[in-house]
Amino acid sequence: MSDSDLKNDESLMGNAYWKDKLTSEEYRICREKGTERPFSGEYNDFKGEGAFACRCCGAILFDAGAKFDSGSGWPSFSSCHVGAVAEHTDGSHGMARVEITCSQCDCHLGHVFPDGPAPTGLRYCVNSLSIKHSLLGDAQ
Repeated sequence: MSDSDLKNDESLMGNAYWKDKLTSEEYRICREKGTERPFSGEYNDFKGEGAFACRCCGAILFDAGAKFDSGSGWPSFSSCHVGAVAEHTDGSHGMARVEITCSQCDCHLGHVFPDGPAPTGLRYCVNSLSIKHSLLGDAQ
């Protein structure tokens, strides 16, 4: 069974599956809703072309052209691909935030804030370990 078949079968995507596919730190971020230390992720200073896909299932989430330097210490994007990112209320750590996850496999990406640049005014603040870069836009 290919990875693309697996991502469509939620019954096969339990903890054991992800622990086998991801490093321990990727698992902590992607499946346990962890957060990287600011300014530590490989894509924080990235300025190239292409697209960014979900680390877990490979779904394309963000275009590199939507990436901007927010100064936050995490990769930030002003927009995402339509339907690629799901939003959830997050009241953890005593804060009211909006968590973002991959709409295909529920991988924790980070959070979205209403303080980004025009025209969207949004800042998708993403953990580097929850995404992977593809020059061609085909990150699978």
